[in-house]
Amino acid sequence: MGSFDAKSEPINADDALLDTLQKQTFNYFWEGSEPNSGLARERLHMDGVYPTSPKNTVTTGGSGFGFMALLVGIKRGYISREEAVERFTKMVNFLEKADRFHGAWPHWMNGETGKIVPFSKKDTGGDLVETAFLVQGMLTVKEYFKNGNTKEKQLASKIDQLWREVEWDWYTKGENVLYWHWSPTDHWDMNFPVGGYNEALVMYILAAASPTHGISKEVYDEGWALIGNIVSKDSLYGIPLVLNYYENDDADIGPLFWSHYSYLGLNPKGLKDRYADYWQLVQNQAKIHHAYAVDNPKNFKGYGDSLWGMTSSYSMKGYDSHRPGNDLGVISPTAALASFPYTPEESMKMLHYLYTKQDTLIGKYGPYDAFSLDKNWSVPRYLAIDQGPIPVMIENYRSGMLWDLFMNNDDVQHGLDKLGFTYPK
Repeated sequence: MGSFDAKSEPINADDALLDTLQKQTFNYFWEGSEPNSGLARERLHMDGVYPTSPKNTVTTGGSGFGFMALLVGIKRGYISREEAVERFTKMVNFLEKADRFHGAWPHWMNGETGKIVPFSKKDTGGDLVETAFLVQGMLTVKEYFKNGNTKEKQLASKIDQLWREVEWDWYTKGENVLYWHWSPTDHWDMNFPVGGYNEALVMYILAAASPTHGISKEVYDEGWALIGNIVSKDSLYGIPLVLNYYENDDADIGPLFWSHYSYLGLNPKGLKDRYADYWQLVQNQAKIHHAYAVDNPKNFKGYGDSLWGMTSSYSMKGYDSHRPGNDLGVISPTAALASFPYTPEESMKMLHYLYTKQDTLIGKYGPYDAFSLDKNWSVPRYLAIDQGPIPVMIENYRSGMLWDLFMNNDDVQHGLDKLGFTYPK
């Protein structure tokens, strides 16, 4: 048994509630997965209303979160190590044969065929950000099983090969920046260079870490960090922003998933480079969101110390990017619950509030995606990219397991070193 396998721990009321939440959200990726591929469905609707995408649509980034959520399942005793290996092997075998574009998977795929399901009109090829989230999850699984039995070593080897085949350098177009999308039919038409602080830090680190298609430090410094212009001197509620959010946008701070997606594996504790102390950055973003809810400048019903957290999620009209600069009165539970490592007391208050005062907002796979007490609105629906960070970040809060695994990867450490990061070893 590996050191991260299931073990008994003392249980108190808070631990029991965390166990319940982790098991429910884990099950989105275990029981709720697409059966042929084993990957994460883009969304699940418990009200019988079909998603706007085909029912068998799977999500690349959400599946990366699912790889990590299943490791939580082993750790917490929800599934056996052997069951997990069988599922992971199915997932990786599917990904080997699925559509890829210079090594990058598309945002959505048909879970039965592996063919691309276009995410939007010209999003008809590789999605490098979603691919980074998938690779983050797979490399974490590789670390878990790399010294295991024959089947486990074979799984780790398959993951390593897929990782080596991602052509990160292709997605620079020969420039010092990474581009989000490329399509064989629409080429670079989406024209989305990724720079300025957002959710994609891990993409740059993995691109630098690649042993086969690595980028230079200049791509990071000039593309991501905008030659230093990424650094912020501003504060909100007396709390420093650290980095600029929403380059060329009037929002002061981003949705909270920006402090989650890259940090499911990337441990921000002690992580620093010339631009930021990343533990301060992610803690401060969560603290600012909490302070905003307590302040409640728009006087929305319910906002406060125990009800807070905005991110991109379902909204009254479709999907929206909720944040202090775009506050529609909608709370997304994943925002506060995936922030447990950063704001444990505030996140625990939110967890207690949901499960004791608003239990109609809890379903089979944990809290529903979003709700508004002010508008008396909620939907019994889930999104993979919102459910996934919950069990993973709670496990990082409780044991640090996913952080330890990902940060132990030799290639990841090479990428961090290459870009000038310091981090605990």
